[in-house]
Amino acid sequence: MTMAHKRKNKDFNPLKCGVTHFLNRIGNKWKVLIIYGISQEVNRFSTLQKAVPAISKQSLVNLLKELEEDNIIQRFVHDETPVKVEYALTDYGQTFLPIMLVIDDWGQIDMKKMKVV
Repeated sequence: MTMAHKRKNKDFNPLKCGVTHFLNRIGNKWKVLIIYGISQEVNRFSTLQKAVPAISKQSLVNLLKELEEDNIIQRFVHDETPVKVEYALTDYGQTFLPIMLVIDDWGQIDMKKMKVV
């Protein structure tokens, strides 16, 4: 990782808190959506852009690189023309899914209570 892309708070956790560690691994709201999208077979750059339209192209590129560096996703380049790139969760990345499903359940229930849905 180059110095320009070094994440300041990636390992900051002076109290050894599990919640802080989780947030350091995930980093931001976009990563949660990217991980969830990849788990739902939204596994190409263009489909991820459509699934998360508010994210900039450069942010998506950077976050995919970070997720790959953190062994949460794998990048597969298929030898064809044009080049086809797909992403998949690693075994480690799969460990985030139960947490995300609980968050999704809570969000669905809360949106119904707030009459958002």
